[in-house]
Amino acid sequence: MAIEVSATQRKASGTGASRRLRNAGRVPAIIYGANKAVQSIELDHNSLFHQLKQGALQASILDLNVEGGTEQVLLRAVQMHPFRPMVLHVDFQRVSKDEKIHMRVPLHFVNADIAPGVKLSGGIVSHVLSDVEVSCLPADLPDSIEVDLANLALGSSVHLSELALPKGVEAIVLVRGEDPVVATVNVPRASVVEEEEEAAAAPEAVATTEAEKKEPEKSDKKT
Repeated sequence: MAIEVSATQRKASGTGASRRLRNAGRVPAIIYGANKAVQSIELDHNSLFHQLKQGALQASILDLNVEGGTEQVLLRAVQMHPFRPMVLHVDFQRVSKDEKIHMRVPLHFVNADIAPGVKLSGGIVSHVLSDVEVSCLPADLPDSIEVDLANLALGSSVHLSELALPKGVEAIVLVRGEDPVVATVNVPRASVVEEEEEAAAAPEAVATTEAEKKEPEKSDKKT
């Protein structure tokens, strides 16, 4: 389901005009790309802020409605106030159906509870990556990429090259020849600390035993 964003034409521009818009609860924005002129628009702040908090705008192709006309766009930049929950400016990029786009797509982890490293060995899954940058045509952009952890043993990892990418979708890092780790199953930290303490205590125990052995020898010499 496409995500819809509503906006209106912005007639005034400049610092003063943008300040007045923000004071009125509006957000100045622009639309660029696809060999068309840059278009100045404005959006309702509260609606936009709510959609940004949900997180879907950043990883989706959006249907941007500007006074009855709709264009498909990507959210490319969001300028936030340094210490207030306030959106200052937004950039949208037009999408062409025949041109590939680059987007960060979230990873969706499944079957962690039945992974042997978790279920049988008590390990903990660590998500090394939460999303991945992909290249594809707009029609092929997935909502997410699944990471199946069902066969992950303790101490093992899943690499990006092991994921089943949707048809027409390429991972940028794989094209560059890299193959990062996506997730691992590690020994719980408490177990590691316990093993380290036991290892540290072992030499002390040996030293104590040796000392106890020498005590009777000293007693025998005195007699």
